[in-house]
Amino acid sequence: MTTPLERLNTVTTEEATQALTRCCGSTKWVQRMLAVRPFRDAEHLYAEAVDAWARTGPEDWKEAFTHHPRIGDVSKLREKFASTAQWSSQEQKGVAGADEGVLQALAQGNRDYESRYGFIFLVCATGKSAREMLELLQDRMHHTPDEELKIAAGEQAKITRIRLEKLLAS
Repeated sequence: MTTPLERLNTVTTEEATQALTRCCGSTKWVQRMLAVRPFRDAEHLYAEAVDAWARTGPEDWKEAFTHHPRIGDVSKLREKFASTAQWSSQEQKGVAGADEGVLQALAQGNRDYESRYGFIFLVCATGKSAREMLELLQDRMHHTPDEELKIAAGEQAKITRIRLEKLLAS
C-alpha cells in the first residue's frame, strides 16, 4: 500500500500539479515544487514548500490568493472552488455558527478590503471564529498596501502548510 507522499512522488506531472495547486495556487510555486520531486519525507516536502514560496513575489502571491473564496462566502466555496471546497469549509468552520450581524460585517469588510488592496482578505482561518476573523480584517485595514500584501503572503504560507499536511493525511 502506497502512502500519500509516495503517490505524490510517483503520479504524473499533471496529477501532481493538481494536487499541489490545491495547496497553493501560485503557478511558480507549483512549478518549483514539481522540479524538486521526489520528496524524501514530509519534512523535506515542507522545507521545499517554504523555499519555493520564498522565491515567489507579489504577482505570484496575488495569483495564489485568487484560489481562495472570500471568508464566509459559502456559495462561492461550492461553485468556483470545488477542488478545495472541503478544505476551505473545514478551515472556515468558525464562520458556520456566527450571528447575522457578524456575517454581514464580514461581507462588507471583505468588499472594503478588496476595494482598498485589490485582492481578497486572506487569513489562515483554521481555529478562528468569525468574530476573530472580522477583528483581524478590521485591524489590517490600517496597513499600507505593501505591508498588507506581505501579511497576506504570510497567511498564504500558513494555509499552504496546513493543506500540505492534509494532502499527506489523505
